[in-house]
Amino acid sequence: MRIISYNVNGIRSALTKGFIDWLKTDPADVICLQETKAAKENVNHKQLTDLGFHDYWYSAQKKGYSGVAVFSKIKPANVVYGTGHKVSDDEGRVLQLDFGDVRLINAYFPSGTTGELRQTFKYGWLDEFFNYLEKLKQTHPKLILCGDYNIAHKEIDIHNPKGNVKTSGFLPEERLWLDKFFTNGWVDAFRILHPEPHRYSWWSQRFPSVRLENKGWRIDYINITEPLKNNLKDAEILPGIKHSDHCPVYLEIDI
Repeated sequence: MRIISYNVNGIRSALTKGFIDWLKTDPADVICLQETKAAKENVNHKQLTDLGFHDYWYSAQKKGYSGVAVFSKIKPANVVYGTGHKVSDDEGRVLQLDFGDVRLINAYFPSGTTGELRQTFKYGWLDEFFNYLEKLKQTHPKLILCGDYNIAHKEIDIHNPKGNVKTSGFLPEERLWLDKFFTNGWVDAFRILHPEPHRYSWWSQRFPSVRLENKGWRIDYINITEPLKNNLKDAEILPGIKHSDHCPVYLEIDI
């Protein structure tokens, strides 16, 4: 199975920038999107079905905000919308699909960049989600968690670590959450194959030159639980794909 995770920063905006043409190149079997900012009825999804995709959407109650979607050429056996955590589900943050005994989770982690209130919400969401995943592993040990985590884990994952120690997305508490995550049965699939620096998936739009200069952050991930580690075939980041301030991240795995 070839999987892509991609924060499109608005699916309708991405559609005007050649997103469908990119899908026609067959980049993956399963495309997981975050920050769709649209409901299914707002998009001409016949374009997707014409390409052989089954499309699943989980949108925020607030229009034009957040939201996730999955386009899959492989029909899942089961689809789960949300996690039962109301404040998260109201923002359309988690969509889950079962493929055999593997569960794929597409998650859009909250950002804390708009201020203390949302940063506090982010910490609460992280704790709630960690506990949810711990329980889920008991019944679904083979998990794939893709999405925009809105956290750069280590200094290698950000172009200017010293200058961002007080910036949301690289705060010590957020990085400690990822430490806990990776020491509790999760594997950073990309780093198994790519220990090299300067590999990023997001660049600030406030300074257009930073993408040209590759001054970015790695905040988009496709991570797997330990039982799937030996099934990993390939992992990549695709900075040449430019429909968003993020780029797609890729995973190939034998399920």
